[in-house]
Order: sequence, then structure tokens, then C-alpha cells
Amino acid sequence: MKAVQLLGKENIQINEIPRPEITEKEVLVKVRAASICGTDVRMYKNGYPTASETTPLTLGHEISGDIIEVGASVEFYKKGMRVAIAPNMGCGICDQCVRGYTHLCETYEAFGINLPGGFAEYLVIPEKAVRQGNISLIPDGLSYEEAALIEPFSCVFNGQEIAGNNPGDNVLIIGSGPIGIMHAQLVRARGAGKVMMNDLSEDRLADAKKIIPDLVTLTSENLKEKIFAETNNQGVDLCIIAAPAPQAQEASFSYMAMNGRCLFFGGLPKEKEEVKLNTNILHYKQLRVFGCTRASLISYRTSAQLVANGRIPLKELITSRYSIDDFDSALENAKNAVGLKNVIIFKE
Repeated sequence: MKAVQLLGKENIQINEIPRPEITEKEVLVKVRAASICGTDVRMYKNGYPTASETTPLTLGHEISGDIIEVGASVEFYKKGMRVAIAPNMGCGICDQCVRGYTHLCETYEAFGINLPGGFAEYLVIPEKAVRQGNISLIPDGLSYEEAALIEPFSCVFNGQEIAGNNPGDNVLIIGSGPIGIMHAQLVRARGAGKVMMNDLSEDRLADAKKIIPDLVTLTSENLKEKIFAETNNQGVDLCIIAAPAPQAQEASFSYMAMNGRCLFFGGLPKEKEEVKLNTNILHYKQLRVFGCTRASLISYRTSAQLVANGRIPLKELITSRYSIDDFDSALENAKNAVGLKNVIIFKE
């Protein structure tokens, strides 16, 4: 079978590798769609400890497909089921796992990170992932491409569950890429009052507004003044920084309303990971600041339900579809922020 494999920094190959076999406690999925994530781009640019020329890593953690083989000891799952796959799994024993945070396990594993991922024709779901509930069923009416986007949306859902959002909130989202748009879709679905978005690129803001017509788009010049003008001079109740920009994190406190919440969603590059924050604003406005990473299994399952019933129309974010043979073109678009989501489609 064909697989997209990382062999080191800026070293990706489409290789022919053996089709995997499963044990009696595993499930085999025929991958139908797998989308490219910013994490894939960073792993390509920087390399990754689990990927080398002697141990190539099959990338891809935003995955959907069909179950085509089920181990003899596996219950519930059947051949022919249409599924989406949550990538993260924990040891199942530690305190974080027992609390339901398998994605925060110290020894966590994930498809496309330290296990073979979904940019391949077939994917083995190991016993641990079968038992922990990483396989979610999807309805016939949901496309495989849209189902692959459940994973990044689940990270958005996880972040908003942590930061909280209330009906009527004035919300500012910094970053108008696919993650920023997903954040806007979710806060609207949860009853936000006014949803504002800022980005350095006016073209990307315009694209976001095409998807969400009632979005208030704000360019970066005099941003603070624009925000206060839009919020009756109160500031925002929830600010979500969905861009790897230290300057956006530094400036975020100045946009906040009294008793506001700030979610630092995007990670920063290693050389820019320390930022300067005005903690007097934090203190005197009684702000709360949250971080988040990955997604729990319950966040994934809930996200799958929201996407499957049409509450969150992720299909509008899919701008390009490619075969696995054209992966280099898809990666190039993702690297250069051309379009929103680039999806690899696997034929019968």
C-alpha cells in the first residue's frame, strides 16, 4: 500500500509498504480521507524524534474511513461501519487517564505522531484505542472529508469547554485560518452575541466572512479602538488566540472586558515561546487565562455528533482535494496557507 512517510527534517516520501495485518483484538480501517494539519507542516519543517530514515513515520491524524476487518475478540464494531478516528490514546492507568484525559497521559500515543497515521491506504486501530473508544461511527449522510475534520474541531471544542463561553458573550478570535473559523462556528452555535475576527491578512478575513456572513472582521490597524467601538466600550468577554503569534498573546489583555476570559489556543515557535504580559490588567480586570492542547475522547465524540447532525458545517472549510500521489502539492498549499483545509482522498 502507499503511505506518506516522514524520514527527517524536510524529508517526506510516498513509499510502498506492506498492507498491515491485525491481531484478534484490533481493527483494520480502509482510509477514505485524511486532512493536512498545521502539526503535519511543523513536523515536516522541523523533523520529529520518532521519524528517521531507519524508522520512517507515516503521518496523518485527521482520519476517516471504513472498517474492513475486525479481530475475533473485538465486540461491537463490524465490517462495513463508516468511522472517524480520534488519534490520541493514553496508558489507561495513570491519574490523567482515569480522569478521562487520555490525551494528557505522560506516555500518550497518537496516530501520525508516534504511531503509523492516516496518510496511508490502511490503518490498524490497536487494542488500546479500540478499548478506549477512539473509533466513532459516522452516518451515511456525512462525507468522509468532513468526518476527517472532526479531529481539529474536537480540539476547538476542548478549548472552549475549558475557557467557557456564555450566551451573549462578545467574542474576539485572532487568526482566520481553519481553526479560527471553527472557533467562530462553535461560539455562534453556543449563542455568542457578537463574534469578531482579526487577522493580518485581509484576504483571509474576507474568506472567513464568506463562510460566516455575520462575522465582524477587524483589520489590525488601531485594533483596540475598533474592538471597544464594537463592544460599547466594554471590551471582549472571551478572546481566543488561534494563531502562533506572540504579539497577539501580549496584546490580548488590553482587549478584555472586566471578568473576561482569554484562551491561548495556538502554540508558539520555540524561539518565541516567552511573552511579556501586563499582569496588572490581569489583576484589576479579574481576568482568567486558559491553555489547551489536543482533545479528550468525550470532546471528540461530542464533536462528531455536532458535525454529523449539521450543527457545524465543516464542509465549507474544505478547499482542495488530492490523491495520495499529489501529496507534495497539498503540503505546499498547507505550508503557504493557500486555501483552508487540504484533504487527501483515497479511492476504492
